[in-house]
Amino acid sequence: MTVRRKTKAIALTGLLLSICFTTNAAEVIRLATTTSTYHSGLLDFLLPEFKKDTGYDVQVLAAGTGKALKMGENGDVDVVMTHAPNAEATFVDKGFGVLPRALMYNDFVLVGPQSDPANIKGSKSVAQALSKVADMDQTFISRGDDSGTHKKERLLWDAAGVQPAFSGYKAVGQGMGPTLTMANELQGYALTDRGTWLAYQSKLDMAVLVEGDDRLFNPYQVILINPTRYPDLNYQGAKTFSDWLVNKKAQHLIDSFKVSGQQLFVANAS
Repeated sequence: MTVRRKTKAIALTGLLLSICFTTNAAEVIRLATTTSTYHSGLLDFLLPEFKKDTGYDVQVLAAGTGKALKMGENGDVDVVMTHAPNAEATFVDKGFGVLPRALMYNDFVLVGPQSDPANIKGSKSVAQALSKVADMDQTFISRGDDSGTHKKERLLWDAAGVQPAFSGYKAVGQGMGPTLTMANELQGYALTDRGTWLAYQSKLDMAVLVEGDDRLFNPYQVILINPTRYPDLNYQGAKTFSDWLVNKKAQHLIDSFKVSGQQLFVANAS
């Protein structure tokens, strides 16, 4: 082969590789989401169906809501799925996110040791229950990671009129799964989303002690990253994903997802 032909062959190979890379990149959607949607198994349940319907792959980056929204602010992902309404509203108001859509909800629960030394089981007020945990200086394990769960926990301490500075309070900076594991090991209390609780409960010697308070409502949204701010993102893929999540098929799948026979999330896009 002549030098000229070799040069053309190398150039053609480079062009083909470039085309393949571009095509593959366009088929990948980067999703920043909460550890609760990841640890619960919901995404493992949904994403193969999404791939089957659309051909898109989804790269999942699971973190607390605060970190997930920060990835969106930095243009590191194409779409976010989170559960902190106030933080999400700020995210959209500042122009980082567009097309926020209600997706589903579950609730938070206060869990603790079977022995329940703070005697909070069955309390109808999560604020009163937290006050008792603090007053009795019981062990409380907080995620402490600026996640949606951590944000909710801080709101609940405020509602209780308590500064969580008692000696039993431990902020661990971990996801929901490791936080529950640590609470179990130390036989302490913790706030968790119900989905992760149901996914982990068989491994834990703990119980749901407080549930049903309106303050424990836990809504999830899916929000696209603003393409005007970050034009190089895969906005079309992210839009396809958002559209798919709120359609009848995906909403039915969300409702049908169960662990140990219990429904983890309630679809509410409509």
